[in-house]
Amino acid sequence: MISPTLRAIFLMLLGLPLMVAIALLRPELWILSAGWIAAVAALIAVDTLFGASVRHYSATVTAPPLLYVGSADDLAVGLTFSEGPLPARIEIRLEANELMGPQTTQGLRGWDRRYRPHTIRVTPPRRGIAEAVRLWSRWQGPLGLIQKRHIAPLNLSIPVTPNVRWVRDEAIRLFSRDAEFGIKTQIERGDGSEFDALREFASGMDRRAIDWKHSARHRHLLAKEFKTERNHNIIFAFDTGRLMSEPLGGVPKIDRAVTAGLLLAYVSLRAGDRTMFYGFSDRPGVSSGFLTGTSSFPKAQAMVAEMDYSEDEANFTLALSSLASRLERRSLIIIFSDFVDTISAELMLENVKRLTDRHLVLFATFEDAALAQMADAAPDTAQDVARAVIADTLLAERDVVLRRLQRLGVQVIESTPEKFSSELVSRYLQIKQRDML
Repeated sequence: MISPTLRAIFLMLLGLPLMVAIALLRPELWILSAGWIAAVAALIAVDTLFGASVRHYSATVTAPPLLYVGSADDLAVGLTFSEGPLPARIEIRLEANELMGPQTTQGLRGWDRRYRPHTIRVTPPRRGIAEAVRLWSRWQGPLGLIQKRHIAPLNLSIPVTPNVRWVRDEAIRLFSRDAEFGIKTQIERGDGSEFDALREFASGMDRRAIDWKHSARHRHLLAKEFKTERNHNIIFAFDTGRLMSEPLGGVPKIDRAVTAGLLLAYVSLRAGDRTMFYGFSDRPGVSSGFLTGTSSFPKAQAMVAEMDYSEDEANFTLALSSLASRLERRSLIIIFSDFVDTISAELMLENVKRLTDRHLVLFATFEDAALAQMADAAPDTAQDVARAVIADTLLAERDVVLRRLQRLGVQVIESTPEKFSSELVSRYLQIKQRDML
């Protein structure tokens, strides 16, 4: 788009040959042509003089310390004219990398004592470092003949991390019941299978908990009390390969898996278990070691933020063999991964089978909404029919793989992104309740 100033200069240059021709053919009209040129130049000068000055203009952008994947955040923009006239309308545009999302030119009107606040909303599509490079501003003079431009260097670098904001809110909701009883430690009795103490049997207690040997010795009924088991090993194994790096609803699958994993990690750390984060693609990647206590949750967040996206296929043989060699006791291994067909899943099945000989394995994946949509689409054309048949075949192969995993004794979760986290936590609590570890 040509600015008003360039357009005015272009019209003047375009009129020069015509004025030269007029001066040669009709000399008496030269004075009129020269006056027209002087009038245009005077108007441009007036527009420049009485327009808002670039020297008195400043722009600032304030960003939050962290941005979260798939979550919208606002950058605070402040536009200020220290003195002189104010433009009726000013346009701004943020120059940033792809982690800030696409940016558009925004036109702003109205000033509050020479200050104009504004917010730019950004939604990072993946993890990394979001960079805001410059803020471009432009406005026209009162006559619209010139355009002034200002470039404010920003050089802001903001880390984009997994969405722990959602994890925090969900954890508060899950543990809000503790607020009713104060801040003292709550001993959870009766839900586990680890013996805690004997107490006198009272009406309403489970008769199966009566200890007949001790009851006979003390000559009145005594019942066993149990407490929730603690100190289990919970391993979160994240496949960061090509399939998990693909977007699902605008956010990579691995980022959705990391968010759910962090929520379960907080729940398990609070329950007294030990957690470990492990990433892999074509080779083993990030490994956190075992973490204990909720105070180690920030370290868990930092470790998963280091898991990079990969375009390589996941090497399950190397990754799971390396993981198994680090474990000295029975553990719950949660594998966040994906597959396309039975052929690509063959190596995964073989290596998962080796893990099930000693550990309890939970395979967590997302439903393939794109395939389901193609399979259920109305067959309006022959191409729609062919696409539906292929999609239905791939879905059938997917079901075959999941059933084979279940026959191996693997716990399987296949859910939508909206229900993935809640189903993962529910399955963990169910495993603890059934004493499967």
